[in-house]
Amino acid sequence: MKPASIAVLLGGPSAEHDVSLVSGRAIAAALAQRGHDVLGWLIGLDGGWWRLPAAAMDGQLPQTAFDDPAALGATGPLDAAAALAELAGQEPNPVVFIALHGPFGEDGTVQALCESAGLVYTGAGVAASAIGMDKVIFKRLTGALGMPVVPWVELSAAEWRTDPAGVQRRVADFAASQPDPRVVVKPTRLGSSVGISIVHKPADPEYLGGALAEALSYGDSVLVEEYLDHARELEMSVIGNSELDLESYGPGEIFPGHEFYDYTAKYSDGVSRTTDRPDVDAALRERIHDIARRAYLAIGACGFARVDFLVDKDGALYLNEINTIPGFTPISLFPVLCRAGGYDFAAISEKIVELALERAQGRPARVLTRADLP
Repeated sequence: MKPASIAVLLGGPSAEHDVSLVSGRAIAAALAQRGHDVLGWLIGLDGGWWRLPAAAMDGQLPQTAFDDPAALGATGPLDAAAALAELAGQEPNPVVFIALHGPFGEDGTVQALCESAGLVYTGAGVAASAIGMDKVIFKRLTGALGMPVVPWVELSAAEWRTDPAGVQRRVADFAASQPDPRVVVKPTRLGSSVGISIVHKPADPEYLGGALAEALSYGDSVLVEEYLDHARELEMSVIGNSELDLESYGPGEIFPGHEFYDYTAKYSDGVSRTTDRPDVDAALRERIHDIARRAYLAIGACGFARVDFLVDKDGALYLNEINTIPGFTPISLFPVLCRAGGYDFAAISEKIVELALERAQGRPARVLTRADLP
């Protein structure tokens, strides 16, 4: 099944804008290599939508070149409504490949926009995207289903604003109750390790206050987790639309070049290293595959996702998070792990489009008539 064309959305109004520029151009090039007609659509940091010429999809262009889309020959900007109307007005409609990371692109927002325009799009739907993006909701759901998650507490911006001393005490008490006194502070709804801090002295207002302020600059709530000293970081790739066709590959392992796998360690050449053949025994491998598939199905994911795990120094396994639009950068593990299923980079990009079309075909007619009403 081959779509008439594929519109790749890249950029986006999130802190992960630059990562998306890399992922989106790599995906577009791969799909073009497979013979698809690919249209590039840049979403700027200000939310404007731009039609990109083919030359602007060159993977060698620096991310800063997209700060001035007009200089690249792009036309626009359009608001989201006008851009979606243009895409929906094409006959036949293109498939929308959402190569956006973080808020707006990965949290159900752009998925809802595509739904409202009647456009077929890749990856998880509205609800699954929102659940996968929200670390607290994801932990509540998977923890309630018996999957192992790292101990945590949630804090809101309102709590920090109205009772900072109370928040300090709550975090200090939480840290004191864990085996390691350090904690990890994360924005609740963000990826690529943006805004994350390891707090070595959670009882010290200066250390904790700076970490909370940093995380809260990206949203209205934060997650504070137990720090796992020298934990192994393992990742799984999962593709499919239902339990009947699910495929899981991995795990791969990350060896961060920094104290943890932060933004620089993830996306700077030579800082970290990864492997798709980690030293994992058969029992642990089987358990990781099982939990990855269960977590994927639990949130209602479809298309594709990456599921991340931590293994502490005593060998205990923890489900960390799910990424419903994982990176497709040169050092991203998601496409690498899929090679075990016979998918090279271009093939897995095309498979994701095929899964989007398959899901759309299985849905009931979108437009009701009077005869359809009860």
